[in-house]
Amino acid sequence: MVAAPMSLDAAWRRPPGWSSPHRPLRPREHVDLAIVGAGFQGLSAARQAARAGLGVRVLERGAVGSGASGLNGGQVIPGLKYDPETLVERFGPLAGQRLVDFVARTADHVFDLIEAEGLAVPRRRQGWIQAAHTESALAGLAARDRQWRAQGADVRLLDAAEVRALTGAAGYHGGWWDRRAGAIDPLALACEIARLASEAGAEIAETTPATRLRREGGGWIVETPRGEVLARKVLLATNAHSEALVPGLARSLVWLHSFQIATAPLSPDQDALVLPGGQPVSDSRRILVYFRKSADGRLVLGGRGRMGVPRRPEDWAHLDRAAHRLFPALPSLAVEKRWFGRVAMTPDHLPHVHEPEPGLLAAVGCQGRGVGLMTALGPRLADYLAGGDPEALPLPVTPIRPIPLYPFRRVGAAALIAWNRLLDAREP
Repeated sequence: MVAAPMSLDAAWRRPPGWSSPHRPLRPREHVDLAIVGAGFQGLSAARQAARAGLGVRVLERGAVGSGASGLNGGQVIPGLKYDPETLVERFGPLAGQRLVDFVARTADHVFDLIEAEGLAVPRRRQGWIQAAHTESALAGLAARDRQWRAQGADVRLLDAAEVRALTGAAGYHGGWWDRRAGAIDPLALACEIARLASEAGAEIAETTPATRLRREGGGWIVETPRGEVLARKVLLATNAHSEALVPGLARSLVWLHSFQIATAPLSPDQDALVLPGGQPVSDSRRILVYFRKSADGRLVLGGRGRMGVPRRPEDWAHLDRAAHRLFPALPSLAVEKRWFGRVAMTPDHLPHVHEPEPGLLAAVGCQGRGVGLMTALGPRLADYLAGGDPEALPLPVTPIRPIPLYPFRRVGAAALIAWNRLLDAREP
């Protein structure tokens, strides 16, 4: 994501005592690995590579966590959009099961890291609830439950009364409780992983955009307005902001805006009604709504927004309406914070790993699982770049495939969002 027309700290404050790891770029630097992007993927990879003894420089055009990693919904959800049987069918019995095993543990990776390193990251790990807004959606969740139970996951189906008791939200027919999951303060996690990476020896340059990438000899030159980085290898960890450095990469992604709001801190009475179980929630609508309670007691609610840049509070009105629909017993939920950001989707709704040239790697497409997925994937990418072993990667390396008629894709995406929102509204 990219911050709304407000400062990052206006959306969420950085951890107490935060000290930026910024180390200004020298005019010409030589490193083993240059990483573009200081989000979960880039920072986790930087830490892993630095711990392995590599010289690492991270380039970030904004501040640490100023993209999707700092401004996402804070839900730490294992798995992918597709369930185990589909992944095994798509990738084959060996590669498919390896991917299933990896994504099953992405939430463990985040929470284990926080505990092992004593990170100052507010978190709750009471699981995550996927709430079914129709009976047919509940049937789909029953299939998901069966497949993950077969993998040994701590999950179970919920009936309508259980969803209402755990979430306080009205209108759901039941749901699915994945007790491996949880919620964190995403900006705090990004900042803390940046600190770990810096302590391991990686150098991080904020407000230093990479403007051009070119081959030189057996390595790469990353150009910035502040100097050049000569690197043996490069990781492009920019996801939804992959516009200019690698031909075709941006055109292989559909980027959309995700909007969020945060209420004023809830009163004790409101707090007892809103998410009393402590689980973050995503629902099954085509244009889904997701919500959680923040560490300072606010209801944080998000969902897909308009394609254009929002200009006024009314552009978040669909989320205000969703909050009142979900919690009708609360006549007034004062909204204090509004922000939006850019998210990248892949046409097949799967994450992709690309190596357009030797020594140049990119991983894109979170599909709503970015906190766990990219925090766990970053170290694997670093291991692959360090050793070249494809077994280090949980996903196969695939070619970049630009979307045909890409300039019309945004128009089509906007029309599809509007149509799906209408279908959601017409369902009982």
